[in-house]
Amino acid sequence: MLGEKDGWKSRWVLSDWKRSEGKAGTFKHTAGKWSGDPDDKGLQTYNDAKHYAISAKIQEFNNKNITLVVQYSIKIEQDIECGGGYIKLLSGYVNQKKFGGDTPYSFMFGPDICGTQTKKLHVILSYQGQNYPIKKDLQCETDKLTHFYTFILRPDATYSILVDNRERDSGSMYTDWDILPPRKIKDVKAKKPADWDDREYIEDPNDVKPKGSDPIPAEIPDPKAKEPDNWDEEEDGIWKPPKIPNPAYKGPWKRKKIKNPNYKGKWKTPWIDNPEFEDDPDLYVLKPIKYVGIEVWQVKAGSVFDNILICDDPEYAKQIVNEVFANREIEKEAFEEAEKEKKAREEEEAKRAREEGERRRRERDHRYGDRRHHKRVMFLMICFIYV
Repeated sequence: MLGEKDGWKSRWVLSDWKRSEGKAGTFKHTAGKWSGDPDDKGLQTYNDAKHYAISAKIQEFNNKNITLVVQYSIKIEQDIECGGGYIKLLSGYVNQKKFGGDTPYSFMFGPDICGTQTKKLHVILSYQGQNYPIKKDLQCETDKLTHFYTFILRPDATYSILVDNRERDSGSMYTDWDILPPRKIKDVKAKKPADWDDREYIEDPNDVKPKGSDPIPAEIPDPKAKEPDNWDEEEDGIWKPPKIPNPAYKGPWKRKKIKNPNYKGKWKTPWIDNPEFEDDPDLYVLKPIKYVGIEVWQVKAGSVFDNILICDDPEYAKQIVNEVFANREIEKEAFEEAEKEKKAREEEEAKRAREEGERRRRERDHRYGDRRHHKRVMFLMICFIYV
């Protein structure tokens, strides 16, 4: 948790990564411009168009045989344009002063927004030194209020993703990451049996066309048509009315359709055990977690990271969200008030800009008007002298 008034600098180490290049941003300890609780402060990115890297050492956490819960909140106060808002869990020894984009991590989780197209929620797991992103296209929140992101990983390798205590997605590491080969694969050698009947309906062999029934023509002479007055049979031939579609015609006679008693369903390629699959009962186990880090790039700064929690109790994590969201309406009201003030400032600035533009136009017109008057007087004097 980041709500401690003093002490956060003793626990969090700001990295020097990119600092010599002038590309490193800093953080400030604040609740932000609008908050449900001004005393509940987090780490906010500061300085635009920078790389931000900060980390904290934690009590070592091993999720062997227990549930892993990773949760934090983020409030993206700025018009972010393009930037990350995720956190990382790190294992082994980390030189925190050099923590950066190349530092290996065990887990990465959180939003990444860029333009109108990218609104991604990252979930990346490390396995045997390689990073694997989730295969699902998960969307993150994009408004300017506080949102909680929760990831729950269980010993059976199933997971759940919650946003603001509501399940956004769930599944299994076996199917939603390309970490291990799939347990089952389609049998590419299988072929549909020759006697497989996949016709759901067939013609009724007992349906016979009635005897003596005259076929109904598709077209009939137009009963409303009349022979033109100027029609000449010697020149034009015998007049015949034009044809029109027959309203009684329903197509050629066909046998009725009935359910096929031999229907076996649509044939599908069968699944077989994948000979390349080798199970790892510790698939869900991350390397022991020793650090939590924030390492992001943002075009515009202003994201507040807070309420970081790593534990083994999903119910406790839910309780934290509920406690913070008890002030949700206060935060919304503070945000709406800030938006009103921002709009008023923008309107005042626009008004001043219009007034300044008008003042400059009047000065320009006055200055050019004097010049035109002077030129006209000179012209009259020259004309007078010439005359």
